[in-house]
Amino acid sequence: MSTAIRTKIIKIGNSQGIRIPKPLLEQSGIDSEVEIEVQNDYLIVRAVKRSRIGWDEAFAKMAQRGDDALLDEVSTTTWDHREWEW
Repeated sequence: MSTAIRTKIIKIGNSQGIRIPKPLLEQSGIDSEVEIEVQNDYLIVRAVKRSRIGWDEAFAKMAQRGDDALLDEVSTTTWDHREWEW
């Protein structure tokens, strides 16, 4: 469903902006950050995709399954044993 609401451009310091009504923000999923681009004669405003949403839950599930072990083996050399002081 598309909702169109007419609004005016307002002055904000040396810039200009628009007020976005709450119902449109709720429908779009926009909360704090947006991406803005121009396509032909349209101004596209969309919510910024959060790249790590759900990672906490996914890692917790991996730990429960025991699926969070390192994939690469840790190998040491004689240099590691001789040269490092702890």
